[in-house]
Amino acid sequence: MSVLEVHNIEKHFGATRVLEDISFGLDQGQALAIIGSSGSGKTTLLRCLNFLEIPDKGRIVVKGETLFDADAPATQREGEVRKKRLHFGLVFQSFNLFPQYTALENVTLAGKLLARERADFKADKGAVLKTIDQNGRALLEQIGLADRADHYPHQLSGGQQQRVAIARALALKPDILCFDEPTSALDPELTGEVLKVIRALAEQKTTMVIVTHEMAFARDVADQIVFMDQGVIVEQGPARQVIEAPREERTKQFLSNYG
Repeated sequence: MSVLEVHNIEKHFGATRVLEDISFGLDQGQALAIIGSSGSGKTTLLRCLNFLEIPDKGRIVVKGETLFDADAPATQREGEVRKKRLHFGLVFQSFNLFPQYTALENVTLAGKLLARERADFKADKGAVLKTIDQNGRALLEQIGLADRADHYPHQLSGGQQQRVAIARALALKPDILCFDEPTSALDPELTGEVLKVIRALAEQKTTMVIVTHEMAFARDVADQIVFMDQGVIVEQGPARQVIEAPREERTKQFLSNYG
């Protein structure tokens, strides 16, 4: 079943074209890796999916619902943006944890804020908050940090902080989990522990879009790969095909830099 459809997305910053005619799809339970050199538009594409940037053209459809259509003003109302973001969980390059909150509090904060808007919150406040905490602890256990729930970010390694960020993104049960170069801020020895978590999510058939420079990881974990260059999709297809037998010369040149 198709979860995500991206149709002809374009994005410009002034006279600079950042994305042009970007189209791809993603099925339930698939992992899509987006690769390309710095400045190719990968991060801007993720930001458009999460509505941190608004595309100039195109459509974004999730589970058959049109979340954005550049030709339909009703899909661009400011008040709807937060609801649309709930379809996507985003893990940034930097960890972006709140330093004043523990690991558990970082994971559960958004859920507790949203819970306050529920009609039944006042009547069942204690039970609702307890359930959110229980779910948060379960997520920390899932990523191997059950014993760090009460630790603050400065008490965690970079790899542990990024794993907390992953748990935080999972907490709201998004349709699609997005990663923007999740290991780029980590020392090499910490990269493996984060990739291990993402690999486990792929094995659990979590629907994901992963911007990454880890080519071997993309080959082994992703179902599909999109290669971007200068704001356009140059090549897309099954992961091993794109990595091991690319068709386009620009793809071959890019991959040659990774041995």
